Amino acid sequence: MVNLQDIFTISSQKQFEKIALKVFRYQYENNLVYREFCDLLNTDVQKVKSLPQIPFLPIQFFKSHTVVSNSNPIQETFTSSGTTGMITSKHLVTDVSLYEQSYRLAFSEFYGNIEDYAVLALLPSYLERSGSSLIYMVKDLIELSNNEHSGFYLHNYDELISKLIELDNSGQNVILIGVTYALLDLIERQNFQLKNTIIMETGGMKGQRKEIIREELHEILCQGFGVSSIHSEYGMTELLSQAYSLGNGVFECPAWMQILIRDTEDALTYLDFGKTGGVNVIDLANINSCSFIATQDLGKKQPNNSFEILGRFDNSDIRGCNLMVI
Repeated sequence: MVNLQDIFTISSQKQFEKIALKVFRYQYENNLVYREFCDLLNTDVQKVKSLPQIPFLPIQFFKSHTVVSNSNPIQETFTSSGTTGMITSKHLVTDVSLYEQSYRLAFSEFYGNIEDYAVLALLPSYLERSGSSLIYMVKDLIELSNNEHSGFYLHNYDELISKLIELDNSGQNVILIGVTYALLDLIERQNFQLKNTIIMETGGMKGQRKEIIREELHEILCQGFGVSSIHSEYGMTELLSQAYSLGNGVFECPAWMQILIRDTEDALTYLDFGKTGGVNVIDLANINSCSFIATQDLGKKQPNNSFEILGRFDNSDIRGCNLMVI
């Protein structure tokens, strides 16, 4: 059995691989859907000795199957957003404290103490439905910030504009986290020159605007907010961990999360650094569902484990909480 606290204290690649292999064996034994998938691939569990040998479950399984690795009661059900009639993903979470520990530790690693910030959230499309893992996280970060100015903004742009200018001018450190189309709406109403504010986009136009490439989007946002870089969050309903970009669209993972890049023509072959392919995510915090997920995102990895997201395999099924589509 894997010691859960070992997951969040990983300090080396060797340790990551050791725990990942333990998690793989645990999920093979306890996750019926994952075991069936591995068996269909004729996986010999005893011969799996490295990360590339671990089978990665296609993310679409979260739409059609119950992906869980224990029989504990479901504490939270996170669902993906989608247009009417679209089948959405369901992530059944049996221990939501693992999710809380994952995003709290990751935020602290990348941004420091949450109490140093006022957290303003412009996430209308997420607030208008239930079951969003992003809303769950941001709501908790707002509360943890212990700042009277932190909060959600639905469509009240004028109130947000005055609050953002007031806080930034006062010297307060601010994080404005928003879905892409809403951030664009905001700077069309007001041009900013912010000095103490981090702009973090969670991606996605939600059908509200035409998709544009990341470089163009970030240039528009930088000009509109008067900042030198745009931060991004890479997460999804099916995961319990997020990667962050502090600018230039290059993401870094917390220590318990890594990605591999698979060949788009052969899902069992992996590509070298700098080559574009499908993004496979290892999320060890996801021990109670599946830690090894083959996403529909396209990306490339750098030697230091940072990575870029370049688009998606299928533009017709744009998942919420996702990054720019080319």
